Amino acid sequence: MLPTGKTTKQGKRGILERLDAGEIVIGDGGFVFALEKRGYVKAGPWTPEATVEHPEAVRQLHREFLRAGSTVLQTFTFYASEDKLENRGNYVAEKITCQKVNEAACDIAREVANEGDALVAGGVSQTPSYLNCKDKAEVKAVFRQQLHIFMKKNVDFLIAEYFEHVEEAVWAVEVLKESGKPVAATMCIGPEGDMHGIPPGQCAVQLVKAGASIVGVNCHFDPDTSLETVKLMKEGLQAAKLKAHLMSQPLAFHTPDCGKQGFIDLPEFPFALEPRIVSRWDVQNYARKAYDLGIRYIGGCCGFEPYHIRAIAEELAPERGFLPEASEKHGSWGNSLSMHTKPWVRARARKEYWENLKPASGRPYCPSMSKPDGWGVTKGSRELMQQTEATSEQQLKDLFRKQKF
Repeated sequence: MLPTGKTTKQGKRGILERLDAGEIVIGDGGFVFALEKRGYVKAGPWTPEATVEHPEAVRQLHREFLRAGSTVLQTFTFYASEDKLENRGNYVAEKITCQKVNEAACDIAREVANEGDALVAGGVSQTPSYLNCKDKAEVKAVFRQQLHIFMKKNVDFLIAEYFEHVEEAVWAVEVLKESGKPVAATMCIGPEGDMHGIPPGQCAVQLVKAGASIVGVNCHFDPDTSLETVKLMKEGLQAAKLKAHLMSQPLAFHTPDCGKQGFIDLPEFPFALEPRIVSRWDVQNYARKAYDLGIRYIGGCCGFEPYHIRAIAEELAPERGFLPEASEKHGSWGNSLSMHTKPWVRARARKEYWENLKPASGRPYCPSMSKPDGWGVTKGSRELMQQTEATSEQQLKDLFRKQKF
């Protein structure tokens, strides 16, 4: 039986020190979805003002991910750029300020990371400015505003995550490299490539040439699809004779029916995705496949809860040499069910049962897959142009007429 408990702080070695040594780095999960379900984030803008309004909620989720095995805690700064905090009637930048949201996110992440052996990663993501066709200098200025805060708060490394266009991701990496800190870059793309048709392998090459030491994917697609995409990135880097560490942080939803845009194209997004949630056993399978592919930074994005992260840590415990603290209350492959009162449940206390189970949805009149909306809009499309003011009734009516059931 492997030991459990808090990992010790051994000088807090950096992200590249860990990865260069062949260690497995475990990321955290999806904050915006988890906190929306808990009542602290508004679906639609998906902005992180909870760092100021409800710091206790953000702190608790960080703490649960740490206990589950995360060795990186990302600052809750997804969509925390100035232009996103002041978009479509969401006036967070005016009411709270971009600086306060980002500073609070850094402080909370650092406080919890110091309770264990976790690193803090400051993160930036795609911007309304890019979608509005602003030039390179203007978009970079948006990233640089967040970077100044990350430098002031001395995060351990930086992540450019959730980019649909490699051009913008490269601009983000170039800005983050100004810090002198290690930079990771993940795109929310599938095997078809970015929204302008650039294949995953070429995306990876561009990101590494821009200065990223870690590349991969996050969000938009399920674990299997994401691993297929990272495999293409790996092959692209090998063909270009470039080296980088690989990273994967997929959705915790099954999305075999997704198109190029990913799960936001599914009609169930975002309020009816629950039937698609991956099980903890699905995640153990994902962790093993990721490891076998050569990925050493393994985490999750939207839908990933602490128990999913624990599943990664438990699957890879033989390689890491220890279990996460949260495993004290979780038997390996359900073996704690041997303590159940019902004999048929006790019979499920084994790996073979859970590994071979085909879970039912309990929804007899529902399809197993959906038809994505597939509007095909991207940067430069009129419908995707952003605005500061709230979406008008007429704008909504125009969209309703276009929507098909």
